Formats: sequence, structure tokens, C-alpha cells
Amino acid sequence: MIEHLQLDTIRGTSIADHIDALAALRIRVFREYPYLYEGSEAYERRYLRTYVDSPDSILVTVHDGDQLVGATTGLPLQDETGEVRNPFEAYGMPVDRIFYLGESMLLPEYRGQGLGVRFFEERERHARALGGFTHTTFCAVGRPEDHPRRPRDYQPLDAFWNRRGYRRHPELSTEFTWPDLGGDGTETAKPMVFWLKTLD
Repeated sequence: MIEHLQLDTIRGTSIADHIDALAALRIRVFREYPYLYEGSEAYERRYLRTYVDSPDSILVTVHDGDQLVGATTGLPLQDETGEVRNPFEAYGMPVDRIFYLGESMLLPEYRGQGLGVRFFEERERHARALGGFTHTTFCAVGRPEDHPRRPRDYQPLDAFWNRRGYRRHPELSTEFTWPDLGGDGTETAKPMVFWLKTLD
């Protein structure tokens, strides 16, 4: 199936043309565990504006015909918000040498075909092409193993990330806020832990 998909790379301010489709995909995919995100257009526009405002950001999209079925994002850490930068600054790490990998999203029927690996490859390639970056990083939400909404067949992505060369760094953590699925619309804080990789 992957041969029939179209991958495109968009950079910087051009990402603005894809905000609506990207927001809809984020809202759909992140309803799943472990994010359990009750999406809203207002939250999405606020969040995605960071990528539009960064001249060195990247968006890789996957289309099946006219349908957006997957996407991944990244940008220099120094262009991210304080909640993302602060843990690295607190540890004295040079944020101008770290490239931040945002989300990777695929509709369920397109998973397991190598696109997740491709997303990491494309973003790391972009970071190397920009020059000056020594590390890439991303963060993942932390949920307890006994979370009441954890599916019985849920498989964490830790092993996949380890195979990609990333290591979990619990000393680098932050909190993101978003409204919970099935809640009252109030945004609540979620713990986020960073994973880090040294670029070749």
C-alpha cells in the first residue's frame, strides 16, 4: 500500500496552508490512548502557529489520494515554547544545537508499513541539512500502567524509539496542558518526558 501514498515536505511559513488538515488529523489521532485529547480548533491553531513562525520548521505529509492520512513535524528547539525549552536550559544544554521532533501521526490502517521510520529519517535528515545540530529530541506523555483507560492490547513505543537510537531522559521533563477526552473542556496538565538522540 505504501507505494501508492504521496509524501511531501513543507517548510516554514508554507505550513500555514496545511493548518486546517493537520489540525483535523491531530484531533482524530490524539483521541487515542495515551493522549486522550479532546481537540479544538482554537487549541490547534495556537499550537501549530509555532511551526508556521519558525523558518526552519518541517512538515512531512502523507496523502492517499486527496486524503491526509499521516504527518510529522519538527523545528529547532530554540524556536519552541518555553515549556519545551525550559528543561534543557535548566540543565545547561545548548538549545540552539538541538532539533525538536514534534508529533508523528498516522491513521490506524496506515501503521506498520514503515512510515513511522520514514518520519524519523526525514526529520533527522532535515536537521542535518540545516547544520549545527548535535541532537534530536522529542517528548512523550507519561501514563501509569494502571491507567483506567489504557487498552488491554496497548503496546508502548519505547522499543521502537530505542531502535531509532533514542534514549529516555526522565531528568528532562515538562508538562503540557490539553482538554481530556470526555471531560468538561478544562485543560489539565499532563507529564511529558523527553527522549534524546545524538546525531551522527
